[in-house]
Amino acid sequence: MRTEQEMMDLIEKFVVNDPNIRVAVLNGSRANPNAASDPFQDFDISCYVRDVQPFKADRGFLDQFGELMIMQSPEDIEDPPPANDGHHVYLMQFTDGNRIDLSFCPVDWLRTMKHESLTMVLVEKDGGVQDLPPPSDKDFLPEEPSAKSFDDCCNEFWWVCPYVAKALWREELFHAKSLLEKPIRTPLMKMVTWHFAIKTGYEVAPGKDCKNIRPVLDPDLWAKLESTYSDSEISNTWDSLFSMGDVFRITARHVAQEYGFDYRNQEDCNVTDHLRHVRQLPKEAKTIYD
Repeated sequence: MRTEQEMMDLIEKFVVNDPNIRVAVLNGSRANPNAASDPFQDFDISCYVRDVQPFKADRGFLDQFGELMIMQSPEDIEDPPPANDGHHVYLMQFTDGNRIDLSFCPVDWLRTMKHESLTMVLVEKDGGVQDLPPPSDKDFLPEEPSAKSFDDCCNEFWWVCPYVAKALWREELFHAKSLLEKPIRTPLMKMVTWHFAIKTGYEVAPGKDCKNIRPVLDPDLWAKLESTYSDSEISNTWDSLFSMGDVFRITARHVAQEYGFDYRNQEDCNVTDHLRHVRQLPKEAKTIYD
C-alpha cells in the first residue's frame, strides 16, 4: 500500500503539471487535526479548473493514480439523478487499498463559495483563494436545540414507535426494520447527539453517524445503544425497539434538564404501555383493546 506521503506527492504532481487546474484543496478527515489516522482515510481532493469538460471527455489521465479496483462517477449515474451543476467527480478505490475522491469544479466558484472548515489549500497558482484559517472541525460541531426542535424530536420518536409495533405484530420484519433504521433512529441519534454535546461542551464533533461518541457516553448507556441493533428474530427486534425507547428517554430527560425544556413524559408512558400491550396481543385478536 502506498504511503500517505507517496499519495500526496502523486496528487500534487498531477495538479502542478496540469495548467487547466488553478487551485487544489484537501477536504475531509485528512485535513482534520482532530481525526484519528488510519489506512482507510480517503484523499478528498477538489480541483478548481478553467474548463471541466476535458476531465469529463477523456478519463485517460486517471491511469496515473494507480490500478483501479472500482470507480464511480456520480454525475454519470441516472438514479439518483446528478446535480448537473457544472462539476464532475471521480470516486476511485485502488487495488492497493488507497482511495481518492477527485472533483473538478469551475474556478469561478471560488468567488462566491464558502469553504468548509476542513479545507486545506494544496496548490494555488493565481492567488485566487482567500486566506483560510487552519483546518478545524468547527463546521461539524453540534448546534444547541431550541425548545421547539427538542419537542419536535420527542414527538417524532414516540409517534413512529406504534408503527413498528404494528409491523412486528404482523411479522412484517422488513417493514419493521426499515422503520427502526430511519424514522426512529434519526430522532434517537439526534437526541443522543445533544446529550453527547452537553457532556463535551459543544466542542467535540460527534463524527459521521456518531462514530466519535463512545468514549463520552456512560458504559451502560453505550451498551443499551448497542442493543438497539438486533438480528432477524421478531422477538429480538421487539427488544431493540424497547432499548431505543430506553436510550431516548435517558438522553431526552438529560437534555430537558439541561435546558429547562418540558419532556413529553405522558406520551412516553402512553406509547410504551401500548408497545407492551401489542407485543402480548394474541395473533388471533380481532381488536387491539377490548
